[in-house]
Amino acid sequence: MTPIQIKICGVTNANDARACVELGADLIGLNFWMQSPRYSEPKVARQIVEALPTNARAVGVFVDGNADQIRKTANAAGVRCVQLHGNFASEMCGELAREFRVIRAFSTDARFHPENAVAFPDCDVLVDAYHADLRGGTGQTCDWSVARTTLQFTRFLILSGGLNAQNVGRAIAAVTPHAVDVCSGVETAPGVKDHRAIENFISAVRLASCSATFSSPS
Repeated sequence: MTPIQIKICGVTNANDARACVELGADLIGLNFWMQSPRYSEPKVARQIVEALPTNARAVGVFVDGNADQIRKTANAAGVRCVQLHGNFASEMCGELAREFRVIRAFSTDARFHPENAVAFPDCDVLVDAYHADLRGGTGQTCDWSVARTTLQFTRFLILSGGLNAQNVGRAIAAVTPHAVDVCSGVETAPGVKDHRAIENFISAVRLASCSATFSSPS
């Protein structure tokens, strides 16, 4: 089994970013939604990106907007992967996918159906919990059964929504995602990462990944 990738989202400073990677994270999420308490200005985000080791990738998180706006901000910040929440047509995602790794984010509300992911063949898919006002970092878990069903409609599934060291093992067993995404579950306050919580979370993911490997048919 390929190791499950780990994304720590809502990082707001270089010290936390470096710590995430040193502890084993693969992806660092930088939030460009101005209404978020974890918002990063592009020039600050670029400093974080430039402080990252070469084995880590920064992900720019966007809510709505057009391709030109996203492209401009991503290039200014130096990120080569964009995560898109909100109303994004498949054509626009495909356009951006020619330049960036694109993660299309969906919330598991009543309007979402797993087969919706089929319209985004050039994108990875992130499944998150629904919240009326927030886009990520809600602390609420998503519908794991819906996330599991979405697997068959995408090339790469990232599970998000209310994950922490205590429940991520159960989430991985229930969904078998390619990656997991955590934000508020490793914080002492919005945008302030708890390094011990990150270490515990990553250890729990690795343990769950090993358990899945050993329990797989030979």
